[in-house]
Amino acid sequence: MIDAADLAIQTSGLTKRFGKQTVVDEVALSVPRGSVFGFLGPNGSGKTTTIRMLLGLTEATSGDICVLGETMPKRLGSVLPRVGALIEGPGFYPYLSGSANLHRLDSADGFADPRSRTARVGDALERVGLGHAASKKVRAYSLGMKQRLGIANALLAPRQLIVLDEPTNGLDPQGTREVRSLIRSLADEGTTVFVSSHLLAEIEQMCTHAAVMRAGRLVAQGTLDELRSAGSTRISVLTPDKVAAVDALRSLGLDPEHPVEDTDRVHAQLGSTVAPEQIVAGLVTAGVRIRGFSVDTPSLEELFVALTGEGFDVVQ
Repeated sequence: MIDAADLAIQTSGLTKRFGKQTVVDEVALSVPRGSVFGFLGPNGSGKTTTIRMLLGLTEATSGDICVLGETMPKRLGSVLPRVGALIEGPGFYPYLSGSANLHRLDSADGFADPRSRTARVGDALERVGLGHAASKKVRAYSLGMKQRLGIANALLAPRQLIVLDEPTNGLDPQGTREVRSLIRSLADEGTTVFVSSHLLAEIEQMCTHAAVMRAGRLVAQGTLDELRSAGSTRISVLTPDKVAAVDALRSLGLDPEHPVEDTDRVHAQLGSTVAPEQIVAGLVTAGVRIRGFSVDTPSLEELFVALTGEGFDVVQ
């Protein structure tokens, strides 16, 4: 159990209703400080509405929200200067340059120091790989460049928490790698990064923790290892002696699946009573010829499909 002081975001009973429709239902999030936290779920699962409540952009119907140790939205003025966000895609003036857009946004921030504005804008653009396009009008930016400009806006001042909604949307593979590296560097500096995404491959490569939403409810959360371990681990035996392998596995207390006729593989769920090396020894003792043996932990994709009943995009 993580102490409340070690959490960047904590909610309890967080609920949002629009009329009779409940879009977020009793959500209890725990986001550790310094983590890269993936917030996952199919479209319409309540992710964006949850984020909007966390940032005070919409009012919760009920429940409690604590961000960076302070109650929201009561302490909005104290919390938001320490939070950078890119929500529902970036919005900029198309006839202004990237640099001019960031200058305008920074000048609207009552907490920003105008004396350091030019330097901070330049640093933010360089950090997201847009230094070469600082003077180019945003109407000429690609979707990926606009996405990076939105992240640059979130980085105009030192932040304790960064909230990013689909940060790799529209990026090519190189841009995706750059954003992934940027997010990791922010976490290395002690910044908590909260990433809403549906790209499981990205979450697996850059996040330390994750939570899964389904139909407005939180169905799982924890470290990636904890989430993976929540699924059922299987063993796979490659052997020409399928019938003997099934009998041997049953004698070891396992319940092997019915072998597929056209393959030489036998599968069984791995319980906690017998170790993989004991299974191999038992098969050999029973005279089973083993051509291959593996322990297959469920992927995040398999786990999330099981939790939500829907598929996720797993490639860019």
